[in-house]
Amino acid sequence: MKRKSNPYKFNHSKDLYRSGLEKVNQDHLRKKGIKYGYESRKVPFVEPAKTRHYTPDFFLSNGIVIETKGRFLSKDRQKHLLVRDQHPNLEIRFVFSRAKSPIYKGSKTTNAMWAEKYGFKWAEKLIPDEWIAEPKNQIWIDAVKVLKK
Repeated sequence: MKRKSNPYKFNHSKDLYRSGLEKVNQDHLRKKGIKYGYESRKVPFVEPAKTRHYTPDFFLSNGIVIETKGRFLSKDRQKHLLVRDQHPNLEIRFVFSRAKSPIYKGSKTTNAMWAEKYGFKWAEKLIPDEWIAEPKNQIWIDAVKVLKK
Protein backbone atom coordinates (compact mmCIF):
# COMPACT_ATOMS: atom_id res chain seq x y z
CA MET A 1 0.00 0.00 0.00
CA LYS A 2 1.50 3.34 -1.05
CA ARG A 3 1.17 6.09 1.54
CA LYS A 4 0.70 9.73 0.58
CA SER A 5 3.08 12.43 1.75
CA ASN A 6 0.63 14.02 4.22
CA PRO A 7 1.88 12.89 7.66
CA TYR A 8 -1.66 13.02 9.09
CA LYS A 9 -3.33 11.07 6.31
CA PHE A 10 -4.58 7.96 7.99
CA ASN A 11 -5.75 4.59 6.78
CA HIS A 12 -8.08 3.01 9.35
CA SER A 13 -7.59 -0.52 8.01
CA LYS A 14 -7.05 -3.12 10.77
CA ASP A 15 -4.34 -4.71 8.60
CA LEU A 16 -2.20 -1.60 8.88
CA TYR A 17 -0.92 -2.29 12.39
CA ARG A 18 2.02 -4.46 13.26
CA SER A 19 0.87 -5.08 16.83
CA GLY A 20 -2.09 -4.87 19.15
CA LEU A 21 -0.26 -2.21 21.15
CA GLU A 22 -0.16 0.04 18.10
CA LYS A 23 -3.93 -0.44 17.64
CA VAL A 24 -4.60 0.35 21.32
CA ASN A 25 -2.59 3.57 21.07
CA GLN A 26 -4.29 4.54 17.81
CA ASP A 27 -7.67 4.14 19.52
CA HIS A 28 -6.39 6.20 22.46
CA LEU A 29 -5.31 9.06 20.18
CA ARG A 30 -8.57 8.98 18.25
CA LYS A 31 -10.67 9.12 21.45
CA LYS A 32 -8.71 12.21 22.50
CA GLY A 33 -9.17 13.84 19.09
CA ILE A 34 -5.42 14.03 18.46
CA LYS A 35 -4.19 14.40 14.87
CA TYR A 36 -1.49 11.87 14.09
CA GLY A 37 0.16 9.95 11.31
CA TYR A 38 0.83 6.25 11.41
CA GLU A 39 4.09 5.15 9.75
CA SER A 40 3.73 8.17 7.52
CA ARG A 41 7.44 9.09 7.32
CA LYS A 42 10.74 7.24 7.01
CA VAL A 43 13.81 8.16 9.04
CA PRO A 44 17.06 7.46 7.19
CA PHE A 45 20.02 6.08 9.11
CA VAL A 46 23.24 4.27 8.39
CA GLU A 47 23.73 0.99 10.17
CA PRO A 48 27.21 0.95 11.67
CA ALA A 49 29.68 -1.38 10.04
CA LYS A 50 30.15 -4.71 11.71
CA THR A 51 33.71 -5.84 12.21
CA ARG A 52 34.09 -9.35 10.90
CA HIS A 53 37.02 -11.70 10.59
CA TYR A 54 37.95 -13.88 7.66
CA THR A 55 40.25 -16.84 8.21
CA PRO A 56 41.96 -17.87 4.96
CA ASP A 57 42.70 -21.54 4.46
CA PHE A 58 46.42 -21.38 3.64
CA PHE A 59 49.27 -18.89 3.84
CA LEU A 60 52.27 -19.66 1.63
CA SER A 61 55.72 -18.48 2.71
CA ASN A 62 55.99 -16.32 -0.44
CA GLY A 63 53.02 -14.22 0.77
CA ILE A 64 50.24 -15.82 -1.28
CA VAL A 65 46.95 -16.42 0.56
CA ILE A 66 44.94 -19.41 -0.63
CA GLU A 67 41.19 -19.84 -0.22
CA THR A 68 39.76 -23.20 -1.22
CA LYS A 69 36.11 -23.18 -2.22
CA GLY A 70 33.58 -25.88 -2.93
CA ARG A 71 30.34 -23.94 -2.74
CA PHE A 72 30.96 -20.28 -3.46
CA LEU A 73 27.90 -18.53 -2.07
CA SER A 74 26.87 -14.93 -2.63
CA LYS A 75 27.89 -14.01 0.92
CA ASP A 76 31.35 -15.51 0.27
CA ARG A 77 31.75 -13.52 -2.93
CA GLN A 78 30.67 -10.31 -1.20
CA LYS A 79 33.05 -10.98 1.69
CA HIS A 80 36.00 -11.50 -0.65
CA LEU A 81 35.31 -8.27 -2.49
CA LEU A 82 35.23 -6.40 0.82
CA VAL A 83 38.42 -8.09 2.02
CA ARG A 84 40.16 -7.32 -1.29
CA ASP A 85 39.10 -3.67 -1.15
CA GLN A 86 40.10 -3.25 2.50
CA HIS A 87 43.38 -5.20 2.20
CA PRO A 88 44.68 -4.44 -1.30
CA ASN A 89 48.16 -5.80 -0.54
CA LEU A 90 46.93 -9.30 0.33
CA GLU A 91 47.44 -11.65 -2.59
CA ILE A 92 44.35 -13.85 -2.25
CA ARG A 93 43.93 -16.67 -4.75
CA PHE A 94 41.21 -19.28 -5.09
CA VAL A 95 41.34 -23.01 -5.56
CA PHE A 96 37.88 -24.17 -6.64
CA SER A 97 36.67 -27.73 -6.44
CA ARG A 98 34.75 -27.03 -9.67
CA ALA A 99 35.86 -23.83 -11.36
CA LYS A 100 33.33 -24.18 -14.18
CA SER A 101 30.32 -24.50 -11.85
CA PRO A 102 27.88 -21.59 -12.03
CA ILE A 103 27.96 -19.20 -9.09
CA TYR A 104 24.27 -19.98 -8.56
CA LYS A 105 21.76 -22.25 -10.25
CA GLY A 106 20.97 -20.97 -13.72
CA SER A 107 23.78 -18.40 -13.80
CA LYS A 108 25.96 -18.11 -16.88
CA THR A 109 28.81 -16.88 -14.66
CA THR A 110 31.10 -19.60 -13.36
CA ASN A 111 33.34 -19.48 -10.29
CA ALA A 112 36.34 -18.99 -12.58
CA MET A 113 34.62 -16.19 -14.52
CA TRP A 114 33.76 -14.41 -11.28
CA ALA A 115 37.36 -14.67 -10.05
CA GLU A 116 38.72 -13.32 -13.33
CA LYS A 117 36.19 -10.49 -13.43
CA TYR A 118 37.36 -9.28 -10.02
CA GLY A 119 41.07 -9.82 -10.58
CA PHE A 120 41.60 -12.95 -8.51
CA LYS A 121 43.88 -15.71 -9.73
CA TRP A 122 42.32 -19.15 -9.50
CA ALA A 123 43.03 -22.83 -9.98
CA GLU A 124 41.03 -26.03 -9.88
CA LYS A 125 41.42 -28.83 -7.32
CA LEU A 126 45.05 -28.21 -6.22
CA ILE A 127 47.34 -25.29 -5.49
CA PRO A 128 49.47 -25.01 -8.65
CA ASP A 129 53.20 -25.69 -8.33
CA GLU A 130 53.79 -22.35 -10.08
CA TRP A 131 52.16 -20.51 -7.18
CA ILE A 132 54.25 -22.41 -4.66
CA ALA A 133 57.43 -21.68 -6.65
CA GLU A 134 56.75 -17.95 -7.03
CA PRO A 135 59.43 -15.84 -5.42
CA LYS A 136 58.70 -14.16 -2.11
CA ASN A 137 56.94 -10.83 -2.43
CA GLN A 138 57.73 -8.59 0.53
CA ILE A 139 54.59 -6.47 0.07
CA TRP A 140 52.40 -9.58 0.31
CA ILE A 141 54.43 -10.94 3.25
CA ASP A 142 54.15 -7.63 5.13
CA ALA A 143 50.40 -7.57 4.50
CA VAL A 144 50.09 -11.03 6.04
CA LYS A 145 52.35 -10.17 9.01
CA VAL A 146 50.04 -7.41 10.26
CA LEU A 147 47.06 -9.78 10.45
CA LYS A 148 45.82 -10.99 13.81
CA LYS A 149 46.64 -14.58 14.71
